[in-house]
Amino acid sequence: MSPTAESNLTLEEIARLSGVSRSTVSRVINQQPNVSSDVRQRVEAVIQETGYQPNLAAQTLVSKRTWMIGLVLPRSVSSFFTDPYFPRLLQGIAQGCNRYNYTLALFLVGTKEDEEKILPRVSRRGMLDGILIQSGQIGDQLIDRMENLDLPIVVVGSPLHENEVSYIDVDNVNGAYNAVSHLIRLGYRRIATITGLTGGAATADRLAGFEKALIERGRNPDQSLIVEGDFTETGGYYAMQQLLPAEPDAVFAASDLMAIGAMRAIREAGLSIPEDVAFVGYDDVSVAKYANPQLTTIRQPIARFGVNAVEILIDLIENGIHPPRRIIMDTELIIRDSCGASRRT
Repeated sequence: MSPTAESNLTLEEIARLSGVSRSTVSRVINQQPNVSSDVRQRVEAVIQETGYQPNLAAQTLVSKRTWMIGLVLPRSVSSFFTDPYFPRLLQGIAQGCNRYNYTLALFLVGTKEDEEKILPRVSRRGMLDGILIQSGQIGDQLIDRMENLDLPIVVVGSPLHENEVSYIDVDNVNGAYNAVSHLIRLGYRRIATITGLTGGAATADRLAGFEKALIERGRNPDQSLIVEGDFTETGGYYAMQQLLPAEPDAVFAASDLMAIGAMRAIREAGLSIPEDVAFVGYDDVSVAKYANPQLTTIRQPIARFGVNAVEILIDLIENGIHPPRRIIMDTELIIRDSCGASRRT
């Protein structure tokens, strides 16, 4: 049966060809429960064979859903495309949307002006079924304003204050703790950290994990070995220059990009990695594996993180926003050359 020849098929005709009722076909198309697996497979086979395309406008009128979700990132266009974390995150979110037949709308909010332009668009009735929004910085009221839109919302990353919002995050405290504990086990004594920007939840949690690992082993965190970065390669480079006078023998950088920048500063200072200064990063984006030496890091399941965020949002859309959903995902220590493990074991 040619898809071209059958392009004008109706639900009734799909039902006749499948040997089921029109309402059953509708439930299959809208991914609703109460359809047996063999019936669902039979209907889907007919749909695939005929090339049937549901009338999306009619579906929206009946279900009162747009089958579209928004992703709001408090980032400029330039930072979105230069940080490898965000394309990986977007990849996972897009996979989730494709899996559940949703369309994704991306909104980059880099300035207050952007925020004022975008809020009316995402809040327009019938525009979106729900919103994913990345956690921001202290003082950023974007999430609070989104909460007032009467739409299902999932915050990507821990929110900065306790509220009734649903969110998904990785265990940043434990990830940083494992990174620093690894360096301690290898015998390093002056372990420094390059943090993210002060005011973000991820920055605070990774710093807390750094300090926890030291304190548990009887070491007081040395403030001269804690320098703020900004999650960029350039920020890591300048932060490492500030750390050099303190003579660290190991560095935990709160992102792989900052670790790469810091490693460049070490080489420019005539020092070797890991002989003079060892490194552990965070994220396990592509630059970590291709760095010289390869970067030991904390792996976040970034793509899976994005898929799970979509699944939580769909749960809110279909089953209500109360109680809030909270998911914390695990991280993993990936040991490569930059920490010097092969030389110290």
